[in-house]
Amino acid sequence: MDSTPHGAAVTAAGLGVKGPRGWAFRDLDVTAEPGALIAVQGPSGTGRTCLLLALTGRMKSAAGTAEVGGAPLPKHMAAVRSFTALAHVPGVAELDPALTVGEHLRERALPHGRFGASLRTLPKPRRERRARARALVDGALTAAGLDPAALSKGVGTAVRDLERLEALRLSVALALIGGPRLLAVDDTDLKLSDDERAAAWALLRGLARAGTTVLAVCSEPPADAAGVVLVRTDRAAPDADAPGDGGHDEEGAADALAEAGRA
Repeated sequence: MDSTPHGAAVTAAGLGVKGPRGWAFRDLDVTAEPGALIAVQGPSGTGRTCLLLALTGRMKSAAGTAEVGGAPLPKHMAAVRSFTALAHVPGVAELDPALTVGEHLRERALPHGRFGASLRTLPKPRRERRARARALVDGALTAAGLDPAALSKGVGTAVRDLERLEALRLSVALALIGGPRLLAVDDTDLKLSDDERAAAWALLRGLARAGTTVLAVCSEPPADAAGVVLVRTDRAAPDADAPGDGGHDEEGAADALAEAGRA
């Protein structure tokens, strides 16, 4: 499997990530076609976030093999990072509660609007880059299902005042601005009501149907799991001889990042 112009195929066999306190996870297998919705399920502390970071080229694996979009990991981590994006990852890709929705969007769109699809290209004329930035933002907001006009203060709404589902949608929109082939979302269903959880999964299903491969960490898979590639990290058992090696997902991710190096 390779990748389509949109989605990236994902394969892994016997994959494992190890940090200073031991294995975050190991012996994990994944097989997903381009445009798949991959639900990574498991209790906190079973390496869910570490798996998300490993499959997006932001954390080195210590065992097994993996390939994303035709690029083998960990050999081609930089290549994988170039066509993947993170959303809602604590400690890695977080919203700033003091900034407004508009400030987040402008900051994320600036380099893409200025340089086009590649930062290696020459800067575009001001009018062209403004139009491009607006188009990127509008498209990402539409795909994420976030209407700034419906917020209490429009684009001037501070992140701290967003509802949890609105914050998730904003984080997804920011990640989509770069046009990733694979979108990785952490804590998808954290503290969401049943209706909000259903809306979040509907959002991610829609992105996958549109062609983007979606990798979503969750406590519970969607109620309708038809067509969803389910990956269980609690079955990828950590080293029993390494007490406390998993810990909270954020702590485990931080430990493994410190050990393996972070992009």
